[in-house]
Amino acid sequence: MNRRHFLCAAGAMTLLAGTGRARAEHKPNIVLILADDMGQHQAGCYGNPFYETPNLDRLAATGMKFLNGYAAAPVCSPTRAAIMTGKYPARLHLTDFIPGNLYPYAKLRTPDWRKSLPLEEKVLPEMLADAGYVSGHFGKWHLSVDKEYRPGRPGDPDTRGFSDVLALDKPDSGAAVQAGKDPDFDAHHVREITDRAIAFIENNRDRPFFCYVSHSAIHQPVMEYTPRVLKYANKKDASNLMGNNPTIGAMVETLDKHVGRLLDTLDTLHLSEDTLVIFLGDNGDYFGREGLKPLYGSKGDLYEGGVRVPFLMRWPGVIPAGTECAEPVCAIDFFPTFAEMAGIALNDPAVDGVSLLPAMKQCGALERDALYWHYPHYHTLGIAPSGSIRQGDYKLIEWFEKSIEGVETPGALELFNLREDPGERHNLAAAMPEKVRDMYEQLKAWRASVGAQEMERNPNYDPEKAEERQ
Repeated sequence: MNRRHFLCAAGAMTLLAGTGRARAEHKPNIVLILADDMGQHQAGCYGNPFYETPNLDRLAATGMKFLNGYAAAPVCSPTRAAIMTGKYPARLHLTDFIPGNLYPYAKLRTPDWRKSLPLEEKVLPEMLADAGYVSGHFGKWHLSVDKEYRPGRPGDPDTRGFSDVLALDKPDSGAAVQAGKDPDFDAHHVREITDRAIAFIENNRDRPFFCYVSHSAIHQPVMEYTPRVLKYANKKDASNLMGNNPTIGAMVETLDKHVGRLLDTLDTLHLSEDTLVIFLGDNGDYFGREGLKPLYGSKGDLYEGGVRVPFLMRWPGVIPAGTECAEPVCAIDFFPTFAEMAGIALNDPAVDGVSLLPAMKQCGALERDALYWHYPHYHTLGIAPSGSIRQGDYKLIEWFEKSIEGVETPGALELFNLREDPGERHNLAAAMPEKVRDMYEQLKAWRASVGAQEMERNPNYDPEKAEERQ
């Protein structure tokens, strides 16, 4: 298939036929598939032949592949909160995975951030219910005060607009032995989650639905059927530690298989034409900064490897098949996108995302100047707290431990041209001081505008014990 590559510039040619416009005015179904800890390089359609993802590749070939698709945070809970609300994690004060880790002797003190999604926030299924949608949640929630699902408890998914709920957490590492021996063992509940999602789709085929398929795969514990792992271990680019991990490769293959089951179900029920299907990761890959070429960084990082994720959409007749979009997009954008699709007027000025329909239809320019991230936390992978802004091709990262000593401190601010240097290997801060100053001032102004929680010096700082966590 010849691939048409749209550069997301204003004035791009309109590709929608009349039938596509009619479908766009109809309230489509929405299937949102979220993978855990899956970086952009782990979907074959993004150019890495190590991973075998024929169904994700099919999704890209029949829809749109976003080249600069971002999670809202380098860890899971904040991105999931952003999906549900359309708001930056910094605005919600939900900026780390729940319950997070405490580093009592680190140089900076972590803010007193929220450990659950605020009950006063109107979330996606509640918003879509206003337009007659029924919603189902299947898999990982990770937005309540703990990981135990208690039906009827405020904050759990059945109290947030989901009428059909299967809430599951990641498996225990003790299941690894059985996973290695039994090809049918559903270690990460991928089959169970998909079974319930398919049943929900079948039961609600005659009304608009929102199906949220939220996997714990490919999060640790890393486990899979041994012969499947060996297939990847025998590949020439296999690495046990970074990037192309054989067990992760096998886990991605299993996840992809069940994505295919969802796509096949929509085809069988003749729902594909009226359904927007989305696939993305909640943050980057867990394994190693160096192995994610061409990107650099990992989960917990605001380098690209920590936040740039597979970001695929398919909506036949509206999204041109086999297209690519280079416009930066983010998980905060789903809330306003779904609202526009459903004909719902948003009345919350604090929604930070923008509708992606211009990009989905013809890759037109989006109505924003920059994207922002705020991670005032120490991560267990040894990554220090940071914040960042992407504006056009440029990205600025602020490292809080250094900037608190003054932004002139070496390494406090890093500047990269992502078009020329997607791997963020060449820091341009010294060569472009005016650009650094302008973007840093914009980053600070954004933090103030959303009420972001700032880090402070820790009076209990002890360099000898700084890496101890509770």
